[in-house]
Amino acid sequence: MEYDIGMDEPVSMAVIRAVSAVEGRDPLSLPPLANVIDTDALDALFNPRCDGTARTGGRLSFVYSNCRFTIDNGEYLTFQLLENRSSPDEYSRRG
Repeated sequence: MEYDIGMDEPVSMAVIRAVSAVEGRDPLSLPPLANVIDTDALDALFNPRCDGTARTGGRLSFVYSNCRFTIDNGEYLTFQLLENRSSPDEYSRRG
């Protein structure tokens, strides 16, 4: 599945909105994305440079809420549901 990240939309919010839409759940009912990845670092990685110019290139992949996410260039988010696997959130609860 694909999701176009809005021009002023933080990447971390795009991830939450995508999961919320696919799972049909309120975003506030999802496990915190920060349990899986540093959301400030995620957003900063794809934010414009200090002089306002866009960053080009870059790809990041991670697993959250039983989905594998790939973010390309801070513009496109693709995700795939993982089958028969525990989510990272379940691992963190087992501690």
